[in-house]
Amino acid sequence: MDLPLLIFTDLDGTLLDHQTYSFEGAGQTLRRLRECSIPLILTSSKTRAEILKLQERLGLNDPFIAENGGGIFFPPGHALSDVAGAIPFNGHRGVVLGKPYAVIRAIFANLKRKFHVRGFGDMTVDEIMQHTGLNREAAALAAQRDFTEPFLFPAEELPEEVEKAAADAGLAVTRGGRFHHLMGAGQDKGRAVAETVRLFQEKTREQIITVGLGDAPNDFSMLQAVAIPVLLPGPDGTFADLDIHRLRRAPFPGSRGWGMIVARILDEVAQQRCDDGNAGPRNTTGSAPNR
Repeated sequence: MDLPLLIFTDLDGTLLDHQTYSFEGAGQTLRRLRECSIPLILTSSKTRAEILKLQERLGLNDPFIAENGGGIFFPPGHALSDVAGAIPFNGHRGVVLGKPYAVIRAIFANLKRKFHVRGFGDMTVDEIMQHTGLNREAAALAAQRDFTEPFLFPAEELPEEVEKAAADAGLAVTRGGRFHHLMGAGQDKGRAVAETVRLFQEKTREQIITVGLGDAPNDFSMLQAVAIPVLLPGPDGTFADLDIHRLRRAPFPGSRGWGMIVARILDEVAQQRCDDGNAGPRNTTGSAPNR
């Protein structure tokens, strides 16, 4: 890494615009990350299949975290692909942190009998397209699940009874931008981020500053786990109510706000590294640049 950074980012409503799923507003900053060899770790509720397709569009060959921390996946030949605990996973290698989808669906079937909930496993590709705005190819990839079940509930607020029933079965519910997600208890983005950072630091022996970007409550644990947490506003310009130390707020929703604030952080880290070089050694492991 030219700069000692690891950047973890949510996708929908963060790097990707909410309605169009475009990352055009972040294009210049993404090119800068590639030029500086800074890993961009996509950290999303999206499936492994969806993220692989998106990595092709973005020109990325970095590890990624799928389905709200269900698994950390390494591309073939990546320096971390041989870490302890990594197993073969359809051409990649991965560290599995979540419960298998078959287990999640079996428990979800019990929730369906008690509550009016519908998950991706109950929907056709056409229905997934309708609820997400995805095209047919993307909706089919979203249906290829490994660890979590996104579901819809008729009311805005999910009753406590649903969360309690999930907890009694050893699962948890989190809220994303469009859906609730049923997944293994103890599985979240923050745990996966912390494990990924640990693996990078063990392999590189380098002091690393971590950055996380998100826009929704299910990003809370990820933002808590990094040195520089960044919250993006929703399409209406309002922010999720997240109380996180040293939280920064992006100036705009989606890819435009993402590109602007990441560029600003890159400038700050580069300046700090220059200042540290002029002033002599300084311990900056995991700390945010001075502002």
